Amino acid sequence: MSAEPSPRAAAVAPRARGDRSAAGDVEVRRSSRRRRTVSAYREGGRTIVLIPARMSAAEEQRWITVMLDKLAAQESRRRPGDAELAERARRLSGQYLGGEARPESVRWVTNQNSRWGSCTPAEGSIRLSHRLQGMPEYVVDYVLLHELAHLLVPGHGPRFWALLDAYPRTERARGYLEGVAAAARMPQEEPDVPGTEDVPDGTVP
Repeated sequence: MSAEPSPRAAAVAPRARGDRSAAGDVEVRRSSRRRRTVSAYREGGRTIVLIPARMSAAEEQRWITVMLDKLAAQESRRRPGDAELAERARRLSGQYLGGEARPESVRWVTNQNSRWGSCTPAEGSIRLSHRLQGMPEYVVDYVLLHELAHLLVPGHGPRFWALLDAYPRTERARGYLEGVAAAARMPQEEPDVPGTEDVPDGTVP
């Protein structure tokens, strides 16, 4: 992982059109160290697109579209719907909580930007933030288990954490989420991401 060179030119593109509501705003970061690759990744409510510094404005717009489509396709393949999420919650309850947590509803919501999940024990309802979509499965499972445990124990006392001790990736998932939260508050290094595309010969003069 290498740091983005400074100074760095950045531009925020208009909100993507079409079925890309998860993309939010698009920020383009140009790098003189990039010659033949374009990368994109999600950062909070934005999509960051990394391109070579000498790429033309027309090519920039074309690659924004290509990378947004690529990210959307990747995320749609690993994003469970509400029905699958509810089944996942039932499975996790049975595996780690003895089946004692029985939610009435489990669903994604888009109005939770300061919490990863929430629950209403009186209603048996669990809500997960859409920001979790696309994160590793073990992280989503942890947040689900966290809210399932709250159906049984309202606070964060020893009994609550004892329930989550049964899940072997609790600390790893908590660390992941803490890292995501911290990353949203500080300048980022340029990541090595799988969504990297080679720029064809002749694209960049």
